[in-house]
Amino acid sequence: MMAEDSLVLDIGGDIGALVIHTDADRAEIEVEISPAAGDPGMHRTHNVVHARHNRHGVTTYSAVFPQLPSGDYTVWSDESTAHGTVTVHGGQVTEYHAS
Repeated sequence: MMAEDSLVLDIGGDIGALVIHTDADRAEIEVEISPAAGDPGMHRTHNVVHARHNRHGVTTYSAVFPQLPSGDYTVWSDESTAHGTVTVHGGQVTEYHAS
């Protein structure tokens, strides 16, 4: 039996979290985001896509950014290609599908 995964998110006020859902083929690959405003090459942050197991035995794949200032972010497909833009709201968990 697989163990359930859990995360601690430090959100509230102007700080939110972002969960980027991907396909299984992106497992253990880094996903990058950056503030949508400004130089797209600057201030990027990344997180690794991990398999996540829930109490129902379902496995999903996602990268979690547990503490982001509210605002618009670019999600990158690779070093030079933007996948899309997402808005993170303070005190909330925002989900983005990059499948």
